[in-house]
Amino acid sequence: MSALKVSDVMSNHIEPVRCGTPLTEVVKALLEHHISGLPVVDANRRLLGFVSEQDCIHSLLVSNYHCEGDPVVDDVMFREPLAISPDMAIVDLAQKLGSGKPKVYPVVDHGKLIGIVTRTAVLAELARIGCGLELSKRKGEDD
Repeated sequence: MSALKVSDVMSNHIEPVRCGTPLTEVVKALLEHHISGLPVVDANRRLLGFVSEQDCIHSLLVSNYHCEGDPVVDDVMFREPLAISPDMAIVDLAQKLGSGKPKVYPVVDHGKLIGIVTRTAVLAELARIGCGLELSKRKGEDD
């Protein structure tokens, strides 16, 4: 299991968001891909930020209330996203995951976005391969 890397479970079929994209388009992409956030990149796929469902909800609520029109991703994206390497061990990533941590991580190689990895993908892979440990029986259970 320790040989399993982020590159083994990452998705590279989901298009990142480009600066200037209207938030309504970002929401469509989030809903279409059933994902809670997307990386924001420039024309060369350099990671510039990250936008989440939560960012979109708050911004659209405010803009709709004040009739301000459609905000763009640049207005709401988080500008210091936590990116990970494709060579990172899944075990190391799994240990970082927890309450309050991102559910989606941009995967960056040589400064360019090459994919994303989700908490769900990590969970699915861990469940698929098993933990390799025999779980202890509960007190009172027979052999």
